[in-house]
Amino acid sequence: MLASVDGRKPRLRPVSPVAVKGFTVYVASLRSSHKTLELEENPHVELCYLDDGHDQVRIEGTAEVIVDKSIRQGIWNTNPLLRDFLGSIDDPEFMLYQIRPQRVRFMREWALTYFDVPIS
Repeated sequence: MLASVDGRKPRLRPVSPVAVKGFTVYVASLRSSHKTLELEENPHVELCYLDDGHDQVRIEGTAEVIVDKSIRQGIWNTNPLLRDFLGSIDDPEFMLYQIRPQRVRFMREWALTYFDVPIS
């Protein structure tokens, strides 16, 4: 799930990362998506992962638009869903965000205590 801010209201939505490198997560979106407007106005986000055992990983960070053609092409090449949906990497609707981690926390199911995870 990706949490963002819409004005003064929180917004939470499921997302499917298109790439992950360590705790840096890449998320695709559409230019016409309301999420895009939210991230332009406030790039601070949190990702929350919950596994089948209810353990959690929470990644606080900032969302940055990726315009680097080599990064975009590498992600495009490995994601058939992007290609099927958008048809062309040059589609102006294709937005690619990199979530740069600033804090990562982990909690076992019902442990009620988060542990900071080193980002390096």
